[in-house]
Amino acid sequence: MLKQLSFVLPEIDRKATQQAVEEAIEQYRLCLLTVPEERLPQVTARFSLELPTFTNQFHSSTEEIAVDRVDEERRRMKYVEFFRKAVNRLSPREREALILRYLEEDERFDYEVYNILGMSESYYHQKFKPRIFYKLALALKLEVFKPKEEGNGVH
Repeated sequence: MLKQLSFVLPEIDRKATQQAVEEAIEQYRLCLLTVPEERLPQVTARFSLELPTFTNQFHSSTEEIAVDRVDEERRRMKYVEFFRKAVNRLSPREREALILRYLEEDERFDYEVYNILGMSESYYHQKFKPRIFYKLALALKLEVFKPKEEGNGVH
């Protein structure tokens, strides 16, 4: 007889995961302060973050080498791009809520966001916002798992 395979996902520590995501959002906002304005992601009408594209620009190899040597700026831009891709993996409504709440120049309060989105306070706080943090944590690889309990019989 074939043995049934079981796969048990570890339980996520919601509070620690939310804190990790909030720290990532703050890091993203700080990185944006150091990025030249013409390279900042733009929020589209669909509430996605898009980096500007540059076409028909020519740089000498000396200029390219000089730009490449600015490792800190590249690290920040890499993080901005990584964060942008993670945000754009959320559903359009989740992206809209996240951008409205945390990523615009002036942050809004939760009550403003759930009113704009036309949802109840309880749904927003109990289901919608936790799901955004959960999905963003997974996309950013920031999920924090609860420690396994010793001797609970689960393998």
